[in-house]
Amino acid sequence: MLINVPETVVADALRGMAAAHPELTVDVENRVVVRRDAPVAGKAALVSGGGSGHEPLHAGFVGPGMLSAACAGEVFTSPVPDQMVRAAAAVDSGAGVLFVVKNYTGDVLNFEMAAELAEEEGVRVAQVLVNDDVAVTDSLFTAGRRGTGATLFVEKIAGAAAEEGAPLDRVAAIARQVNESSRSFGVALTSVTTPAKGSPTFDLPAGELELGIGIHGEPGRERRPMMTSGEIADFAVDAVLEDLRPHGPVIALVNGMGATPLLELYGFNAEVQRVLSERGVAVARTLVGNYVTSLDMAGCSVTLCQVDEELVRLWDAPVETPALRWGR
Repeated sequence: MLINVPETVVADALRGMAAAHPELTVDVENRVVVRRDAPVAGKAALVSGGGSGHEPLHAGFVGPGMLSAACAGEVFTSPVPDQMVRAAAAVDSGAGVLFVVKNYTGDVLNFEMAAELAEEEGVRVAQVLVNDDVAVTDSLFTAGRRGTGATLFVEKIAGAAAEEGAPLDRVAAIARQVNESSRSFGVALTSVTTPAKGSPTFDLPAGELELGIGIHGEPGRERRPMMTSGEIADFAVDAVLEDLRPHGPVIALVNGMGATPLLELYGFNAEVQRVLSERGVAVARTLVGNYVTSLDMAGCSVTLCQVDEELVRLWDAPVETPALRWGR
C-alpha cells in the first residue's frame, strides 16, 4: 500500500489534503477539516464525519455549498465526540449546526453525545440520520439500514439550502426529506484491504461478486458467479426501485467503491440509465464517480433520490469543495 505505516495513515492524508487545499483549514492533530471562511455570519452550518477510508466522503465535501466542517476518524472507525464538538464550535455563527450522521452504531452514539456537549456550550444542534441502504436491515456495524450514497445527496442539497441562508430547522427538514427520498444498493467485485490488516478483510473468490455489500465490507444479500454490467444494473436498480417506488424524476448517483475505473463506471451508468428508462423512471440529473468509497474495494453502488423542482434547484446550486464543484 502507498503508505508509511498504518498508525499514521490518516494524519498523513490530512497533511497532504492541507497542502493541496489552502481554502480549507485542516487541524491534523484533532482531525477536523473546516472551510477557511467559517463561521459564516447568519448561516446554519453543516458538520459531518465518519471513519476514514471512504474518501472523498466527508472531508472532500467541505466548502461553500456543502459541509462547513468534517471530522475524520481512524480507518472505518467513528470520530470521537470531542472532534465533533470542536468542529461545531469552529463553524457556528449563532445560527446553529446540523449534524449529518450515517447510520452506524459508533457514529450515532458519538454524534448524539457531541450534540449534548455542544448544546451545553451554547451551540444549537439539529441532527439527521442517513439510512438509505436497502440491501439489508441490520449489519455488523448498525441497527437498521446503513447510511451510504445518500449522504452525498443530503450534504449537497441541505448544504445549498444553508448557503442560501435557510434557517436551521428548514435545513434539517430538507436533509430529512432527501434521506427519506433516497435509496442505495452496492455490489462488491473484490474485498477491501485496510492498512492495519494489510490483507483482504473477507474472502471473495475470483469469479464471484457480493450483492448488497456495505462500505466497510459488511456482508450483503447473496453471492453469485460474476455477472455482466447489465445484469448487475438490473439487479441493483430493481432492488432500489422496489423499495423507493418513485412517482417522479430522480437524481442518480453511480458510485465507485474505490478501485473501479471510470471506464467501467460510465459503462455501468449506461446500463443503469437503460434500466431506469425501461422502468419508466425519468432521470433529472446524474453523477458518476468515486464519492463514497471503501478503500481499494472494486465495485459500485447505485443511489436514487426522488426529487421535485426545489430539490433539483438546490442540487444545481453552486458548490466549491475538493471533490464536488460546479456553478461558481
